[in-house]
Amino acid sequence: YNITTDEFDNYGTDHKQNYDLSEGVISPVEQDPFIDVSGTSKPLRLAMNTNQFGRTFQDRTHAFVVLPRTDEMSGKLLHNLNVRGKRGNIVQTFPAVEYDFVPNKLTVEEDDLLHIQWTGSNTHNNGGNGGDGQTGDAGDGTGGTDRHNFLQMSSSEMNFPVPFEQSTFWDMVQSVNYPKATSKDLAVEHATSGYYCGYSSYGKCSTGCHIDDSTKDDMNQQLNNAPASYFGHVLKFKKTGTCVYMCSRNNNFTNRSQKGVLWVKQSSKAASRTITNNPIPLDY
Repeated sequence: YNITTDEFDNYGTDHKQNYDLSEGVISPVEQDPFIDVSGTSKPLRLAMNTNQFGRTFQDRTHAFVVLPRTDEMSGKLLHNLNVRGKRGNIVQTFPAVEYDFVPNKLTVEEDDLLHIQWTGSNTHNNGGNGGDGQTGDAGDGTGGTDRHNFLQMSSSEMNFPVPFEQSTFWDMVQSVNYPKATSKDLAVEHATSGYYCGYSSYGKCSTGCHIDDSTKDDMNQQLNNAPASYFGHVLKFKKTGTCVYMCSRNNNFTNRSQKGVLWVKQSSKAASRTITNNPIPLDY
Protein backbone atom coordinates (compact mmCIF):
# COMPACT_ATOMS: atom_id res chain seq x y z
CA TYR A 1 0.00 0.00 0.00
CA ASN A 2 1.06 3.62 -0.42
CA ILE A 3 1.33 6.59 1.89
CA THR A 4 0.56 9.36 -0.57
CA THR A 5 0.94 13.12 -0.54
CA ASP A 6 0.57 15.99 -2.99
CA GLU A 7 3.29 18.24 -1.58
CA PHE A 8 5.48 17.42 -4.59
CA ASP A 9 5.23 15.99 -8.09
CA ASN A 10 4.52 12.29 -7.52
CA TYR A 11 5.69 11.27 -10.98
CA GLY A 12 8.58 13.68 -11.53
CA THR A 13 10.30 13.22 -8.17
CA ASP A 14 12.93 10.51 -7.75
CA HIS A 15 16.39 9.90 -6.26
CA LYS A 16 17.81 12.94 -8.10
CA GLN A 17 15.95 15.16 -5.62
CA ASN A 18 17.67 13.63 -2.58
CA TYR A 19 19.06 16.28 -0.20
CA ASP A 20 22.61 17.23 -1.32
CA LEU A 21 23.80 20.74 -0.49
CA SER A 22 27.13 20.14 -2.26
CA GLU A 23 25.15 19.89 -5.47
CA GLY A 24 22.66 22.56 -4.49
CA VAL A 25 19.84 20.08 -4.16
CA ILE A 26 17.24 20.58 -1.45
CA SER A 27 14.75 17.77 -1.01
CA PRO A 28 11.09 18.72 -1.52
CA VAL A 29 10.39 17.04 1.86
CA GLU A 30 12.55 17.06 4.98
CA GLN A 31 12.50 15.20 8.26
CA ASP A 32 10.31 16.94 10.88
CA PRO A 33 10.59 20.40 9.26
CA PHE A 34 9.99 23.71 11.02
CA ILE A 35 7.41 26.15 9.70
CA ASP A 36 7.04 29.80 10.72
CA VAL A 37 3.37 30.66 10.44
CA SER A 38 3.61 34.00 12.26
CA GLY A 39 6.73 35.46 10.70
CA THR A 40 8.15 36.15 14.17
CA SER A 41 10.68 33.32 14.37
CA LYS A 42 8.40 31.29 16.59
CA PRO A 43 8.20 28.17 14.43
CA LEU A 44 6.11 25.08 14.70
CA ARG A 45 7.43 21.63 13.90
CA LEU A 46 5.66 19.08 11.70
CA ALA A 47 5.69 15.37 12.47
CA MET A 48 6.93 14.27 9.07
CA ASN A 49 8.95 11.04 8.82
CA THR A 50 10.45 10.93 5.34
CA ASN A 51 10.81 7.14 5.66
CA GLN A 52 7.03 6.92 5.64
CA PHE A 53 6.08 9.96 3.61
CA GLY A 54 5.15 9.69 -0.03
CA ARG A 55 6.61 6.27 -0.55
CA THR A 56 5.60 2.76 -1.47
CA PHE A 57 5.53 0.99 1.87
CA GLN A 58 4.97 -2.49 0.47
CA ASP A 59 5.63 -2.80 -3.24
CA ARG A 60 3.15 -5.32 -4.62
CA THR A 61 3.37 -4.22 -8.22
CA HIS A 62 3.64 -6.83 -10.95
CA ALA A 63 4.41 -6.69 -14.65
CA PHE A 64 2.57 -8.92 -17.08
CA VAL A 65 2.16 -9.23 -20.83
CA VAL A 66 -1.21 -9.43 -22.59
CA LEU A 67 -0.77 -11.44 -25.79
CA PRO A 68 -2.97 -10.94 -28.85
CA ARG A 69 -5.67 -13.51 -29.51
CA THR A 70 -5.35 -15.87 -32.42
CA ASP A 71 -8.12 -15.98 -35.02
CA GLU A 72 -9.62 -19.05 -33.36
CA MET A 73 -9.84 -17.21 -30.04
CA SER A 74 -11.55 -14.17 -31.53
CA GLY A 75 -15.00 -13.43 -30.15
CA LYS A 76 -14.79 -16.18 -27.51
CA LEU A 77 -15.15 -15.72 -23.77
CA LEU A 78 -11.71 -16.64 -22.42
CA HIS A 79 -11.48 -17.69 -18.75
CA ASN A 80 -8.20 -17.41 -16.87
CA LEU A 81 -7.65 -20.25 -14.37
CA ASN A 82 -4.70 -19.18 -12.27
CA VAL A 83 -3.11 -19.50 -8.82
CA ARG A 84 -2.99 -16.96 -6.02
CA GLY A 85 -1.13 -16.75 -2.72
CA LYS A 86 2.38 -17.53 -1.57
CA ARG A 87 4.26 -20.25 0.23
CA GLY A 88 3.53 -20.69 3.94
CA ASN A 89 0.70 -21.27 6.37
CA ILE A 90 -1.96 -18.72 7.20
CA VAL A 91 0.05 -16.78 9.79
CA GLN A 92 3.27 -16.86 7.75
CA THR A 93 1.66 -15.53 4.58
CA PHE A 94 -0.28 -12.73 6.33
CA PRO A 95 -1.22 -10.17 5.05
CA ALA A 96 -1.19 -12.23 1.85
CA VAL A 97 -2.95 -15.60 1.55
CA GLU A 98 -1.98 -19.24 1.13
CA TYR A 99 -1.95 -21.00 -2.22
CA ASP A 100 -5.27 -21.55 -3.94
CA PHE A 101 -6.60 -21.90 -7.45
CA VAL A 102 -8.47 -18.82 -8.58
CA PRO A 103 -11.28 -19.09 -9.32
CA ASN A 104 -11.46 -22.39 -7.47
CA LYS A 105 -15.06 -22.93 -8.58
CA LEU A 106 -15.77 -22.05 -12.19
CA THR A 107 -18.70 -22.67 -14.52
CA VAL A 108 -18.07 -22.23 -18.24
CA GLU A 109 -19.96 -23.00 -21.42
CA GLU A 110 -18.69 -25.40 -24.04
CA ASP A 111 -18.17 -22.56 -26.55
CA ASP A 112 -15.86 -20.77 -24.09
CA LEU A 113 -12.09 -21.04 -23.86
CA LEU A 114 -10.01 -21.79 -20.78
CA HIS A 115 -6.40 -20.78 -20.13
CA ILE A 116 -4.77 -22.73 -17.29
CA GLN A 117 -1.60 -20.95 -16.22
CA TRP A 118 0.31 -19.72 -13.18
CA THR A 119 3.33 -17.76 -12.07
CA GLY A 120 5.74 -18.44 -9.22
CA SER A 121 9.11 -17.59 -7.75
CA ASN A 122 12.34 -19.35 -6.79
CA THR A 123 13.41 -16.57 -4.42
CA HIS A 124 10.62 -16.26 -1.86
CA ASN A 125 12.15 -15.08 1.40
CA ASN A 126 10.18 -15.11 4.62
CA GLY A 127 13.10 -15.20 7.03
CA GLY A 128 13.33 -13.05 10.15
CA ASN A 129 12.02 -10.42 10.63
CA GLY A 130 8.72 -12.02 9.69
CA GLY A 131 7.00 -8.63 9.44
CA ASP A 132 3.23 -8.71 9.87
CA GLY A 133 3.16 -12.50 9.86
CA GLN A 134 5.35 -15.14 11.46
CA THR A 135 8.76 -16.03 10.08
CA GLY A 136 8.88 -19.19 7.97
CA ASP A 137 7.49 -20.73 4.80
CA ALA A 138 5.81 -24.00 5.75
CA GLY A 139 5.28 -26.22 2.74
CA ASP A 140 6.72 -29.07 0.71
CA GLY A 141 9.64 -29.09 -1.65
CA THR A 142 12.57 -26.71 -1.65
CA GLY A 143 12.12 -23.79 0.74
CA GLY A 144 11.59 -20.40 -0.83
CA THR A 145 10.08 -21.80 -4.04
CA ASP A 146 6.60 -21.85 -5.58
CA ARG A 147 5.38 -24.87 -7.54
CA HIS A 148 1.96 -25.89 -8.85
CA ASN A 149 0.41 -28.52 -11.06
CA PHE A 150 -3.02 -29.65 -12.23
CA LEU A 151 -4.29 -33.19 -11.63
CA GLN A 152 -7.84 -34.49 -11.94
CA MET A 153 -9.56 -36.13 -8.95
CA SER A 154 -12.71 -38.21 -8.78
CA SER A 155 -14.42 -35.87 -6.29
CA SER A 156 -13.64 -32.88 -4.09
CA GLU A 157 -13.78 -35.05 -0.95
CA MET A 158 -10.77 -37.03 -2.17
CA ASN A 159 -7.11 -36.15 -1.84
CA PHE A 160 -5.67 -38.58 -4.38
CA PRO A 161 -5.67 -37.81 -8.11
CA VAL A 162 -6.99 -40.37 -10.55
CA PRO A 163 -4.59 -42.14 -12.95
CA PHE A 164 -4.60 -40.83 -16.49
CA GLU A 165 -6.49 -43.89 -17.70
CA GLN A 166 -9.41 -42.99 -15.41
CA SER A 167 -9.37 -39.25 -16.12
CA THR A 168 -12.11 -37.67 -18.21
CA PHE A 169 -11.07 -34.03 -18.44
CA TRP A 170 -8.36 -34.42 -21.06
CA ASP A 171 -10.80 -36.05 -23.45
CA MET A 172 -13.08 -33.03 -22.99
CA VAL A 173 -10.53 -30.48 -24.23
CA GLN A 174 -8.22 -29.64 -27.11
CA SER A 175 -5.37 -27.15 -27.20
CA VAL A 176 -6.07 -24.08 -29.31
CA ASN A 177 -2.36 -23.18 -29.40
CA TYR A 178 -1.20 -26.66 -30.36
CA PRO A 179 -4.07 -28.74 -31.78
CA LYS A 180 -1.76 -31.73 -32.36
CA ALA A 181 -1.25 -32.19 -28.61
CA THR A 182 -3.00 -35.37 -27.49
CA SER A 183 -4.96 -35.79 -24.28
CA LYS A 184 -1.95 -37.59 -22.77
CA ASP A 185 0.37 -34.75 -23.82
CA LEU A 186 -1.85 -32.20 -22.07
CA ALA A 187 -2.18 -34.34 -18.94
CA VAL A 188 1.58 -34.84 -18.67
CA GLU A 189 2.39 -31.18 -19.23
CA HIS A 190 -0.09 -29.89 -16.65
CA ALA A 191 0.89 -32.57 -14.12
CA THR A 192 4.60 -31.66 -14.38
CA SER A 193 4.14 -27.87 -14.55
CA GLY A 194 5.70 -27.94 -17.99
CA TYR A 195 8.84 -29.87 -16.96
CA TYR A 196 7.86 -32.34 -19.66
CA CYS A 197 6.36 -30.71 -22.72
CA GLY A 198 4.11 -33.70 -23.24
CA TYR A 199 4.25 -37.45 -23.64
CA SER A 200 5.47 -37.24 -27.24
CA SER A 201 6.52 -34.43 -29.55
CA TYR A 202 3.67 -32.45 -31.13
CA GLY A 203 5.58 -29.41 -32.39
CA LYS A 204 5.77 -27.19 -29.31
CA CYS A 205 9.15 -28.09 -27.85
CA SER A 206 12.47 -29.42 -29.07
CA THR A 207 13.50 -33.06 -28.94
CA GLY A 208 14.45 -34.26 -25.48
CA CYS A 209 11.69 -32.43 -23.59
CA HIS A 210 9.05 -35.18 -23.72
CA ILE A 211 8.65 -38.34 -21.69
CA ASP A 212 9.30 -40.69 -24.61
CA ASP A 213 12.46 -38.88 -25.80
CA SER A 214 13.63 -37.17 -22.60
CA THR A 215 17.27 -36.23 -22.20
CA LYS A 216 16.50 -34.36 -18.97
CA ASP A 217 17.07 -35.44 -15.39
CA ASP A 218 14.14 -37.29 -13.88
CA MET A 219 11.49 -34.91 -12.61
CA ASN A 220 11.65 -34.37 -8.87
CA GLN A 221 8.66 -35.89 -7.10
CA GLN A 222 7.87 -32.56 -5.42
CA LEU A 223 8.43 -30.56 -8.63
CA ASN A 224 11.63 -28.96 -7.29
CA ASN A 225 13.24 -28.95 -10.74
CA ALA A 226 10.04 -27.97 -12.57
CA PRO A 227 9.47 -24.36 -13.68
CA ALA A 228 8.04 -21.97 -11.09
CA SER A 229 5.80 -20.44 -13.76
CA TYR A 230 3.78 -22.25 -16.39
CA PHE A 231 2.43 -20.68 -19.59
CA GLY A 232 -0.02 -23.49 -20.20
CA HIS A 233 -2.46 -23.95 -23.07
CA VAL A 234 -5.60 -22.18 -24.14
CA LEU A 235 -8.14 -25.00 -24.21
CA LYS A 236 -11.39 -25.36 -26.08
CA PHE A 237 -14.08 -27.83 -25.10
CA LYS A 238 -15.26 -30.79 -27.11
CA LYS A 239 -18.05 -31.76 -24.72
CA THR A 240 -19.63 -30.90 -21.39
CA GLY A 241 -18.65 -32.39 -18.07
CA THR A 242 -17.14 -31.78 -14.63
CA CYS A 243 -13.52 -31.75 -13.55
CA VAL A 244 -12.42 -31.75 -9.90
CA TYR A 245 -8.70 -31.07 -9.68
CA MET A 246 -5.84 -30.56 -7.23
CA CYS A 247 -2.20 -29.59 -6.87
CA SER A 248 -0.16 -32.55 -5.64
CA ARG A 249 2.53 -30.48 -3.90
CA ASN A 250 0.44 -27.89 -2.07
CA ASN A 251 -2.68 -29.83 -1.09
CA ASN A 252 -1.09 -29.84 2.33
CA PHE A 253 -2.93 -30.68 5.54
CA THR A 254 -0.67 -28.37 7.59
CA ASN A 255 -1.58 -25.40 5.39
CA ARG A 256 -4.77 -25.75 3.38
CA SER A 257 -6.20 -27.67 0.45
CA GLN A 258 -5.42 -26.59 -3.08
CA LYS A 259 -8.33 -27.94 -5.07
CA GLY A 260 -10.82 -26.65 -7.58
CA VAL A 261 -13.94 -27.60 -9.52
CA LEU A 262 -14.73 -26.80 -13.15
CA TRP A 263 -18.18 -27.29 -14.65
CA VAL A 264 -18.59 -27.22 -18.43
CA LYS A 265 -22.23 -26.82 -19.45
CA GLN A 266 -24.03 -26.57 -22.76
CA SER A 267 -23.82 -23.28 -24.60
CA SER A 268 -26.63 -20.85 -23.86
CA LYS A 269 -26.13 -19.16 -27.26
CA ALA A 270 -26.65 -15.83 -25.53
CA ALA A 271 -25.76 -12.80 -27.59
CA SER A 272 -23.54 -11.44 -24.82
CA ARG A 273 -22.31 -12.99 -21.60
CA THR A 274 -20.18 -12.06 -18.63
CA ILE A 275 -18.58 -14.19 -15.95
CA THR A 276 -20.08 -12.24 -13.05
CA ASN A 277 -23.01 -14.60 -12.61
CA ASN A 278 -21.35 -17.92 -11.95
CA PRO A 279 -23.78 -20.31 -10.21
CA ILE A 280 -22.23 -23.32 -8.48
CA PRO A 281 -23.94 -26.66 -9.09
CA LEU A 282 -24.42 -28.83 -6.04
CA ASP A 283 -23.43 -32.16 -7.62
CA TYR A 284 -19.69 -32.15 -7.12
